[in-house]
Amino acid sequence: MVSGGLPIDIQIIGKEGEPEKWVKGRDMPSNKPCALCRCGQSKDKPFCDGTHAKVGFDGTETASGEPFDKQAQVMNGPTLRLKDAPALCSAARFCHRGGGTWELTHHSDDPKVRELAIEEACNCPSGRLVEYDKRTGKVIEKEFEQSISLIEDPQNKVSGPIWLKGGVTVESSDGSTYEVRNRVTLCRCGGSSKNKPFCDGTHIDVGFYDGDESLR
Repeated sequence: MVSGGLPIDIQIIGKEGEPEKWVKGRDMPSNKPCALCRCGQSKDKPFCDGTHAKVGFDGTETASGEPFDKQAQVMNGPTLRLKDAPALCSAARFCHRGGGTWELTHHSDDPKVRELAIEEACNCPSGRLVEYDKRTGKVIEKEFEQSISLIEDPQNKVSGPIWLKGGVTVESSDGSTYEVRNRVTLCRCGGSSKNKPFCDGTHIDVGFYDGDESLR
């Protein structure tokens, strides 16, 4: 369930080879409260049409509920400190260029390498990777308005997760809330994510397609 009049759009993983940028797709109608499909089988995707009840969708939450800092490993470079929580990975692959965000962080005394490390971490939709300025200790993040994006992945010919940006609150089925973060991704393929309600990249394995024209 989505409330609060949050804008909803499509965001497409851009470029052949290793992803380099996000490409904005169309805006979705979102001026009223709505329900987004998470079982992957609605005939009105991305919106829910009640199919989850017919197919017996199991949305049991399996995420740890621990805050990011407790899940994250810490890696120090010359000018950057990278925090990495692998369980949150949604397989968007922005972290692969130039040897990978981890290697780039190790060589962040080079200004160009540092810039690419920050760019890659900030493009990670799930918030698995977060860079911090080592001198000031401050987090380096893009400033997002509160919004929702539906990810499309033309390279893998699959539709990806629901991307929440700008500190959107995620309420559990038991009424508690998960840690509010600048970016997280929710599973919507109906597959067996091991980190529900969050995405773990299973949409690629199951070939999830929501019918968006960007994949045709």
